[in-house]
Amino acid sequence: MQITLIQGLLLSIAAIIIGVDYWLEAFFIFRPLVVSTITGIILNDVKLGLTTGALTELAFAGLTPAGGTQPPNPVLAGFMSTVIAYTANVDAKAALGLCLPFSFLMQYVILFYYSAFSFFMAKADKAALEANPNAIGKINVITTLIVAVSYGVIVFACTYLAQDAMANLVNSMPEKLIHGLEVAGGILPAIGFGMLLRVMMKAKYIPYFIVGFLMANFIPMSNLLPVALVGFAFAAYDFFNAKQRKYELQEALARTNINTHGGNQDGI
Repeated sequence: MQITLIQGLLLSIAAIIIGVDYWLEAFFIFRPLVVSTITGIILNDVKLGLTTGALTELAFAGLTPAGGTQPPNPVLAGFMSTVIAYTANVDAKAALGLCLPFSFLMQYVILFYYSAFSFFMAKADKAALEANPNAIGKINVITTLIVAVSYGVIVFACTYLAQDAMANLVNSMPEKLIHGLEVAGGILPAIGFGMLLRVMMKAKYIPYFIVGFLMANFIPMSNLLPVALVGFAFAAYDFFNAKQRKYELQEALARTNINTHGGNQDGI
C-alpha cells in the first residue's frame, strides 16, 4: 500500500515531536511500542502498528543509552518497522529485520551531533561565567531544533520519498532471504528481553518470572491480557509490601529513638 503526502507529513511531524522527547528523555513516548502505534494510527492500520510495535519494543527493551554511547535508534525502528510492513506487505518479523539499517542510520546521526555540539560548549561556558541564562537557554533551543528537524526530514525521506524504492527492493529479494529475515526478526525480541533480564533479574523476582512463563506457555489463552493482569497484581503486591515495610521500619526507628532518649534522661 502507498503512503500519501498527507500521511508522510503527519509522520514527519510525529517524528519531530518524538525525536525531541528522545533527545530530552522527558515523557518516554519514543519507545517503539508507542511510535509504531502512532504510525499505525496515521496509516489507518492500528493493528499493524501494535503488532510491529510489540515486536520492536521487545527487541529494544534492553538497549538503553549509557553515558555518551548510543544504541540503535528506537524511534526510527518504531517508524520503519510499521512503514515497511505496510508498504512492502511483509510479515512483522521480517519488517523488524528490515528496519534495523534505518535505526543504525539515526544512531550515527545522533552520535555525529554529540560530537558536533561540543563546539557550543565554549559559548555555554562563557555564558555561565557571565551569569547569562538566556544565552545558555538559546544554545539548548538551537541544538534541540537541529535534532528535531533532522528527525522530521529523515523520517519523511524514508517513509514517503523512498517508499517505492524500498518496496521494490523488498519485492526483489529472494524468498529464502525474506524467510531468513523473519527468523531473525523472531529471535531479536528474545535477545532484547534477555538483555533486559540480565540487568533486572534478581533472585527475589524469579518466582514472578516462573509464574509468567508457565501462564504464557502452558495455560491456553486467547491473548496475553491475563498474563499482564497477573503481572500488575504482582507489581501492586510488591509495591504495597515495600510501603508497609518502610512504615514498619520508620516506627521501629522512632521507638528506638524514644527509648534511647528516655535512657539518657534516666541516666542524667
